[in-house]
Amino acid sequence: MSAVWDFADFDDHEHVHMFRDRASGLTAVIAVHSTHLGPGAGGVRYWHYPQRAAAITDALRLSRGMSYKNAMAGLPMGGGKGVILADDSANGGGAKTPELLAAFGRAVESLGGAYVTAEDVGITDADMVEIAKHTSHVSGLPVASGEAGGDPGPLTALGVYLGIKAAIREGLKTDSAKGVRIAIQGVGSVGGGVARRLAAEGATLTLADVNLARAKALADELGAELADSAAIMEIEADVLSPNALGAILTEASIERLRVPIVAGGANNQLATAADGQRIHDRGIVYAPDYVINAGGIINVALEYLGQGSREEVESRIGLIPDRLAEIWAESRTSGTPAAAVADRMAQARIGRG
Repeated sequence: MSAVWDFADFDDHEHVHMFRDRASGLTAVIAVHSTHLGPGAGGVRYWHYPQRAAAITDALRLSRGMSYKNAMAGLPMGGGKGVILADDSANGGGAKTPELLAAFGRAVESLGGAYVTAEDVGITDADMVEIAKHTSHVSGLPVASGEAGGDPGPLTALGVYLGIKAAIREGLKTDSAKGVRIAIQGVGSVGGGVARRLAAEGATLTLADVNLARAKALADELGAELADSAAIMEIEADVLSPNALGAILTEASIERLRVPIVAGGANNQLATAADGQRIHDRGIVYAPDYVINAGGIINVALEYLGQGSREEVESRIGLIPDRLAEIWAESRTSGTPAAAVADRMAQARIGRG
């Protein structure tokens, strides 16, 4: 395996740590991209990777995205990300046991506050309770009604919904989602929440998920159409909303898009930086993912900082459309892709401009 700084996605990360605990079966990566604005904050993902190098790549990409996301959300937090490798059968690990979560908590604690963890794919708020028994550098814990914190998924969904509405205004010149054809890829906590909000407003939805039963149940509930999780990328619609895993916008997939707008909550949607130019060249309104999907991190960051109520969280999430509008305005003026405009803004905020 190459040294971590030889990975294509290494971007002057401040820390990249590999952890192995044989007793619990933990194999994990924690990457801290930047602490310029504060501790590197970002969730921990529990996922199976066919090759361990892919887990390192994911941690590098996601931690950089968190630096940008926190900066653009105006939070005093840097960017970090944890990855726990699932199904590590070759080493006798992989089961998400209390022992494994405890080992991850100890790993976080060993970094002395450089990294603050929270939920991501495959991790629940109950898991965070187990992790919090072994480190104070954790957020996303169950909270009382009206307080900041808890499951970030619904707050991410709120921000994505508001961002889609902003993209509809930008691309379709209408303030309503009623009758707008929206294809949603991924209907878990975030995508499902987005779908319910859009359905309530009268949008015409097509849903897809690798979990077909979940997608069918939600389609039946909302009166939506159902599509294959790969085929939905090529559906003719007004909006494509990716809310599953990343790197789905590639040279090949962008060429086949049949939508004027792409706006969704998935992290790292662009497979490469060049794909931001490709989607711009096609005249598609693109909502940079780390701007539109910041609702969850706003929620858990304010919980960790002890700075806000749920009302304050929702007020800050309400600023996401304004940030997107600023990016699109600069893109129109300069001719620079929206993705590059957002990157430049974020880099300046973390002292790398």
